[in-house]
Amino acid sequence: MGGRRGLEQEIVPAAGMPLDRLWLRSLRSVDVSLHSVADPLRLLASFPQALVKLLRWRPDVVYTTGGYVAIPVLAAAAMLRIPALLWEGNLVPGRSVRLIARLATARAVSFPATGPRLPAPTFVTGTPIRELPARDEASARRRLGLPDSLPVLLVFGGSQAVRRMSEAMADALVELVERCAVLHITGDTYFAEAQALRHDLPADRRARYVPVPFLHEGMGDALATADLLVGRAGSSTLAEAAAAGLPMIVVPYPHAASHQVANAREMVEAGAAIHVPDEQFDGATLRMAVDLLHDARLASMSAAARAISRPGAAAATVRLIEALAQRADLPAPAGLEAGTREAS
Repeated sequence: MGGRRGLEQEIVPAAGMPLDRLWLRSLRSVDVSLHSVADPLRLLASFPQALVKLLRWRPDVVYTTGGYVAIPVLAAAAMLRIPALLWEGNLVPGRSVRLIARLATARAVSFPATGPRLPAPTFVTGTPIRELPARDEASARRRLGLPDSLPVLLVFGGSQAVRRMSEAMADALVELVERCAVLHITGDTYFAEAQALRHDLPADRRARYVPVPFLHEGMGDALATADLLVGRAGSSTLAEAAAAGLPMIVVPYPHAASHQVANAREMVEAGAAIHVPDEQFDGATLRMAVDLLHDARLASMSAAARAISRPGAAAATVRLIEALAQRADLPAPAGLEAGTREAS
């Protein structure tokens, strides 16, 4: 179940699963608009809608990743006494999660520091991620159209279109492609601009810059072939980078109560990432990234990333879902967390 705006509209049907949408929209705006009035009305209308859907489906368990869409769903599940697991990926829980956390039967979190902020029982699972392919760099490069011999810089702004990253790329690209290959995930908004940048490069350097609007299944190849990631600090981005042993220059999204700044802290303190505030990100940051690609520190940053990864996060989450669905005892929190450090 999803809302009227969000990546689920593309990802879920493409994965062969049915998607039913509520009337509300996911909240992503930072400006006041007509939707500031309409969204609360859509939220109220979505409560009976969610209740009817759950009455019809009668699921054994509800699993939600929080957010605005989860409010009516968890409220309906609580009314119908359907067990529910709420997963929170941010270190600092968002407003909607704090509002509805008590409606869930149990809670799962990515960061140990999040647990005390939410009601018990809360379990540290880490962030479930896609299954990453074995590192076959040569094959991954061929599929992505990247040259064979150069280090690869991956630039990824997350699910939001990012003007600042595109402007920095325009400023630094000519210098970047002299020393590395660049895989740039632009989003739809800036893809045409990125293609124009590529066209303007010298003919013998164009193959070193590969802009793509999105990578869904191909993201595994991107993580396998990249040597350094410049990107946001969403929970999934950080978890996939850690699992791939991929060092980061992390540029947290500045809105949403600065949740991403807190998310990035673990990787930065572990020595796996360098933090650059959003307002300071520019072409010079990308030039610094290329310097880092040729720096001996990169190997130690990669090892630090792997050390904090939780490859068993998905398996731990499934254990909780299955226990709730079967009305069985939940696993011991400490044992469950210990298992997240092991590959499933």
